[in-house]
Amino acid sequence: MTISSDIAIVGGGLSGALMALSCSHYGFSVCVIDAGTAAIQKTPNFDGRSYAMAHSSVKMLITLGVWPDIKKTAQPILDIRISDGAIGDYPSPFMLHFDHHDLEDGPLGYMLEDRILRPSLQKQLENNDFVTYLDQSRVVSHKISSAGVNLRVKGKAEAVRAKLVISADGRNSNFAKEAGISYVGWRYLQTSQVCALEHEKSHEATAYQHFMPSGPLAILPLRGNRCSIVWTETTMNSSFINKLDDDAYLEILRPRFGDFLGEIKLVGKRFSYPLDICIAKKFIVDRVALIGDAAHGMHPIAGQGLNAGLRDIAALSQVIKEAKERGEDFATESVLYRYQEWRRFDSTALSLALDGFNTLFSNNIQFLKEARRLGIGIVNKFPGLKRSLMIEAAGLSGDLPDLMH
Repeated sequence: MTISSDIAIVGGGLSGALMALSCSHYGFSVCVIDAGTAAIQKTPNFDGRSYAMAHSSVKMLITLGVWPDIKKTAQPILDIRISDGAIGDYPSPFMLHFDHHDLEDGPLGYMLEDRILRPSLQKQLENNDFVTYLDQSRVVSHKISSAGVNLRVKGKAEAVRAKLVISADGRNSNFAKEAGISYVGWRYLQTSQVCALEHEKSHEATAYQHFMPSGPLAILPLRGNRCSIVWTETTMNSSFINKLDDDAYLEILRPRFGDFLGEIKLVGKRFSYPLDICIAKKFIVDRVALIGDAAHGMHPIAGQGLNAGLRDIAALSQVIKEAKERGEDFATESVLYRYQEWRRFDSTALSLALDGFNTLFSNNIQFLKEARRLGIGIVNKFPGLKRSLMIEAAGLSGDLPDLMH
């Protein structure tokens, strides 16, 4: 079987699914080639994984019609509190507090659970007349010509023909490399532990980011008395921690977490992710474009990775839509270059800025410790500067694509 469509998307995760919905929103026919299975995407079991969605990203979900299906389970983030410290250290007198009342647009963002978002996106794909979804399928080879791209596929089709191929298959994308795109980056000596907790007291819709010498600890509110934890440790410490049973795991976490939410217990699974930075040297070649982690993998220190990927999706779909309306071949390198110009500098700058923040905060150097604590206190005292950071965190700064308005 050979399938023909305007666009082929390699990768059926969150980025691939949202790219397909964005393209179909503008009237493009799309074929999604997913190495995974539809059954896994639909699994509703709670495993603790969740995503911090910026305000602009939520606007995009509303525009694409995804939001009504997940709104009831989304947890608004009304406040963010940022602090610096270490176990056994004296408490810092300085804290940076972002209050949603200072942002006219409403909540600073929302927490969405993976078990809700993935099945919702899968349902949208399967009910969309513009989308063909191939699960348990992978691209074996591809050939680019002036007319389009021919993809040889192993799985539920033999071949896919498309004018444009979008790579959404994650960091160090195999498809991107086969298309001649290389990467620059490095590994951090850090690993993030991800889990979910139930706690005794209400989180009051507040997210916490606590910087520690080994890495940041993010405490992100979920519906009810639950929260999602992104706990970054040195890789050496992490390898030891991940071998522990749940009780011992919590014993290590508690001194870092504190007792402000009362008693805590694990719910769902525990995950572990070695951290790195991975940036594509270019985001496009003729008839091929990269989005999300396939274009830029960044440190999770501020939870901006998925939000940056959604900006890629909104920008690329707008660029090709406008090119098609002008009668251009929307998949040529000259058209795709507009997308690269729009997104490459911003996403690379964000990746490097997060790398710098991690370097600044993930250490126990006394001079830097005092300097960053003072800096947090100064920022908190200047409403204009603090508001600028809030707008940036909410994804409302810069040249926003139409889908995010």
